[in-house]
Amino acid sequence: MHIDRDTQRTSETAPAETSPRVAVIGFGARAAIAEHVASARPGARVVAVVEPDDAGRGRARRAYPDAELHLDVDSLIAGGGIDAALVTTPDHTHEEIALKLLAAGIAAYLEKPLAITLEGADRVLAAAAETGTLLYVGHNFRHSGVVRAMRGVISRGEIGEVKAVWVRHFVGNGGDYYYKDWHADRSKTGTLLLQKASHDLDVIHYLASGYTRRVVGMGELMVYGGITDRRSRHGETMPDWFSYENWPPEKQTGLNPVVDVEDVSMMLMTLDNGVMASYQQCHFTPDYWRNYTVIGTEGRLENHGDTAGGVIKVWNRRHEWQGAGDVEYPIDGAASGHEDADLLTMTEFFDTLLDGTPTLVSPVAAREAVAAGYLAAESLRSGSQPLDVPALPEHIVGHFSRPSSPADPPPPAFTHSSQSTLGRTFR
Repeated sequence: MHIDRDTQRTSETAPAETSPRVAVIGFGARAAIAEHVASARPGARVVAVVEPDDAGRGRARRAYPDAELHLDVDSLIAGGGIDAALVTTPDHTHEEIALKLLAAGIAAYLEKPLAITLEGADRVLAAAAETGTLLYVGHNFRHSGVVRAMRGVISRGEIGEVKAVWVRHFVGNGGDYYYKDWHADRSKTGTLLLQKASHDLDVIHYLASGYTRRVVGMGELMVYGGITDRRSRHGETMPDWFSYENWPPEKQTGLNPVVDVEDVSMMLMTLDNGVMASYQQCHFTPDYWRNYTVIGTEGRLENHGDTAGGVIKVWNRRHEWQGAGDVEYPIDGAASGHEDADLLTMTEFFDTLLDGTPTLVSPVAAREAVAAGYLAAESLRSGSQPLDVPALPEHIVGHFSRPSSPADPPPPAFTHSSQSTLGRTFR
């Protein structure tokens, strides 16, 4: 059963415009999600782009030759005629941009994380509650095949009541994805427990039906901090430098001038319903995927691979070590990357904006992911002190709650135990 508090309330009056006019704010690598706009809602169109950088403006002109180009968000708002905006800028800008959009009455699709501080995330939620403007946070991982399959196992009661969740995240492309641009700079990212782990922290909460209330973190900058080959990559985006030939990690070149974000991070969590969880992240592994273990009172599940071709294994009988699960479910969706989840997320955004339909993840859930990651980083940087997550004010929680919640997606079809091929992911 899906927990109500994760659900976006959509009682605000939907705009009469059925062909929403969309702006894209920031035209770096993340802006590719805007390619799903027309497919997600027929008639929706990108009519404006905000991008101060010349290289980004060039990319925007090529992608949307008829769109108006703006240097900043203030110019976009002053120009009017925008129903919704997709915020795909670096993390440290999310808070300021979201506050301006919400005040202007422009529905905001905000790429996760909400902000790089807990206080910033709370300010954004407070503004959404005060203005009544739609705030949607792009936690697309909830829509992925692997998460839907795991949620199905839990919802059907196959492992009993969830008591523990363990996550190992092997970020094999970490050097290219996170240490050659602004992601490596703590002042712009805060921590990769926000930028990278907020997906998984949200899914831990989703699978365990609870929110983190106490957290302890540990972590270090073990590899990339020692690489002295640094340079600015102004005008470039990640596809310009990514290569599987950039190996081993200590041989990487052209890192960001500032590298002060941990490349190994670990955190322990106690949830408000008593579930205990752990998350571990490493950015210099050779392989790239997430491994979830969820343990309940009557069994456990574990994913092997996290894209199509992988499998969810369920052990629910007592026995010695056994590689194959007692039951196995295939993982559907994209064979690599997360375009399928991106499309579902964008579709959900327009469905709630125009039709008032509930969403699978609410801004409250997005805030709780920020809270866990942000405080874990605070803990690991202060001698691993346990820290408690403060509660949101009740009126803000109430604004984003609704009396009913969306049904869980249908479970995947049953298959007997079989060999599987591990899928690659580029999340």
